Amino acid sequence: MVTKQFSGSANEMDLRRADSLAREIFSDVANKWALLIIEALGERTLRFSELRNEVEGISHKMLTQNLRMLERNGLAERRVYPTVPPRVEYTLTEAGQGLRATVDGMCEWTHQYMGHIDSARRRFDT
Repeated sequence: MVTKQFSGSANEMDLRRADSLAREIFSDVANKWALLIIEALGERTLRFSELRNEVEGISHKMLTQNLRMLERNGLAERRVYPTVPPRVEYTLTEAGQGLRATVDGMCEWTHQYMGHIDSARRRFDT
């Protein structure tokens, strides 16, 4: 078996690993459902059904998949209570709250430049 040796410094290795991890995370969270879930959970802890009602149009399957992805990446926490039926709640972690600040910034940017974007699209489409 041949292994590839990295000839750079430890700091360069850390930067490459961080870049790789960033690409993976961006790929995971850069979808409309993940962003909407993050925004909904940013206000408070929600049960699955409450979250589904908050994120208009999301299917049970898509909500489940995105919650698992957010949990896997350490952005959301799932808490199960031993009741009958089981009560399951979701909340953002500290890292998830940090990402929410970025999502909020993107929303603010959209509101600020909405007119500009609409005008550009109209010019392009004609």
